Amino acid sequence: MSSIQTIVFAPLAAAIIAGLGNKKIGAVPAKLVTTGALFLSCALSWPIFLSFLGGHAQESITPVLDWVKSGDLDFSWTLRVDTLTAIMLVVITSVSALVHLYSWGYMSEEPDQPRFFAYLSLFTFAMLMLVTANNLVQMFFGWEGVGLASYLLIGFWFRKPSATKAAMKAFVVNRVGDLGFMMGMFGIFLVFKTVSIPQILHDAPTLAGSTIGFLGFRFETATVICLLLFVGAMGKSAQLGLHTWLPDAMEGPTPVSALIHAATMVTAGVFMVCRLSPLFEMSETALHVVTFIGAITCFFAATVGTTQTDIKRVIAYSTCSQLGYMFFAAGVGAYGAAMFHLFTHAFFKALLFLGAGSVIHAMHHEQDMRYYGGLWKKIPLTFGAMMAGTLAITGVGIDDVFGFAGFYSKDAILEAAYAHGTELGHFAFAMGIFAALLTSFYSWRLIFLTFFGKARWEQSEHIQHAVHDAHGHGDHAHDHHHGHDHAHGHGESDGTAGYHPHESPLNMLVPLAVLTVGAVFGGFAFAQYFLSEGTGEFWKGALVFDESLIHAAHHVPEWVKLAPAGVMLTGFAIAIFAYILNPGFPAAFVAQFGFLYRFLLNKWYFDELYDLIFVRPAMALGRVFWKVVDIGIIDRFGPNGAAWVVARASRGAARLQSGYLYSYALVMLVGLVGAISWVIAR
Repeated sequence: MSSIQTIVFAPLAAAIIAGLGNKKIGAVPAKLVTTGALFLSCALSWPIFLSFLGGHAQESITPVLDWVKSGDLDFSWTLRVDTLTAIMLVVITSVSALVHLYSWGYMSEEPDQPRFFAYLSLFTFAMLMLVTANNLVQMFFGWEGVGLASYLLIGFWFRKPSATKAAMKAFVVNRVGDLGFMMGMFGIFLVFKTVSIPQILHDAPTLAGSTIGFLGFRFETATVICLLLFVGAMGKSAQLGLHTWLPDAMEGPTPVSALIHAATMVTAGVFMVCRLSPLFEMSETALHVVTFIGAITCFFAATVGTTQTDIKRVIAYSTCSQLGYMFFAAGVGAYGAAMFHLFTHAFFKALLFLGAGSVIHAMHHEQDMRYYGGLWKKIPLTFGAMMAGTLAITGVGIDDVFGFAGFYSKDAILEAAYAHGTELGHFAFAMGIFAALLTSFYSWRLIFLTFFGKARWEQSEHIQHAVHDAHGHGDHAHDHHHGHDHAHGHGESDGTAGYHPHESPLNMLVPLAVLTVGAVFGGFAFAQYFLSEGTGEFWKGALVFDESLIHAAHHVPEWVKLAPAGVMLTGFAIAIFAYILNPGFPAAFVAQFGFLYRFLLNKWYFDELYDLIFVRPAMALGRVFWKVVDIGIIDRFGPNGAAWVVARASRGAARLQSGYLYSYALVMLVGLVGAISWVIAR
């Protein structure tokens, strides 16, 4: 087997072993097999990526098997590796391997561990299929595979009604997007007579000026195809309109949130737009839509993130917002910057999610930030990791000296949007700048609420239970867990009635440490490749690389370059004022601007709106079909009616069979009279 086949199929093999072996092989072998397979894939992926960085790797295509030959439709299962794939391989396998390792600690008390690890590996396999696809059908296979695996992972705790509902919601909303993807795929086959991606991109220029009939109108062919494909991307990448599943998906275990909603699945849409960039370049309208939706999403999600109280939901909206950045970067033609942000975002967002998991672990699964506070003394290592992630997402850095990961990619996107020069580009730039301000605010709000201020743990039910259990069910376990805190002689004085948050175990801290390195140095180390002046040497034609745009982005006015830093500091200042210097301020603000606060807290009322437009009418229609059509008409005149007629007729016939001789004689006589009457009448 070649290394690329090993990378893709090792997680599948591990998922099958752990999934089918389940309780028979036990938790530890299942964890060993899956985690080992992922570290193997990761170890093989980095050399491929580095060889592309070095500039001496070529695009390669590895056949696996012939798949379908039917008339014009002919495609085989092949694994394609070019620069774009190499980037995705590194992101997927690195984050997934670390999430597997982290789950050893986080899921240690879970009875169903083999099932969990099998799902994780299955998800990774599907994601790898998606990014190595050389034709649209294989990409769609991976696309659906990650949808299925995310459904299984979000609903992992299937006894919890909220988790099963969230899983269903993710699945159904993604179906809406997938319908768009499928129609786009059908459209492509109709026009190009092939589903091979290289062939499609090669033939894309022939679409110029051609139109296609769609829904009874004529539209530009490229526009129709690209918009349909983009609907698929909107579903998978939670863009405005199809975003409602993403925050609810936080019902899954935290490692799942980190894997799906930070690094891999949600970026599939961005990957697809970049992979098909020559096709999107054929349609200006489609690019305008991508830019607009991306810009609106990054603004929308950032506003909602400022009011959420659940630590994971804040990070979920933050993901939604960052994906908006990637899309509007692609929309203005800066595909390289979009991919770079995808790359850096994977590291700092996975870090933030796993850091949040570590906090939740320390706080006995309490996720409400209002019950945290003063944790930096208690869990200093987690605090350090979360700080690194926050510095990376808010884009802290000094030009030409050093910056955290987000500094390079976010600034590149904003400069490219401004340099694009169109009104839409400037609109995206404005939205991006405002979202950057809010990002800085809600990220620091999360840090200050969680790690600073006075401890507010005693108000939490989860923690009350923990303290009660520890005191009630034998204190030795409690001492074993938290013994190291007693030595410091603090805890009682915090007013937390003897509860001591504890640092997470090593298998959770090591992934945090590795991701911290990525969040700190990821931008600095790779910026010159992704955003190289030059000719896009690094990309080798894997996506559309617009030299002039990159050049223009380097020569935007000085204020454009300074704006991101300015808003980042402003957001930081507001957060310090509101949560450290003047803790009464948020409550006063809410009292003053209650409507705005409720509007954001209720996520712009999207869920309520969808409930009104789609859910209730569908339910009402269902009730009509059930009560009126099914029971009232079909059953009454169909099976139930026929049964009633037969039953009545048989009861009537039974009456005739009396067993008395004279009644039979009477019937015979009546029959005879009837027969004679009929003959005479004729």
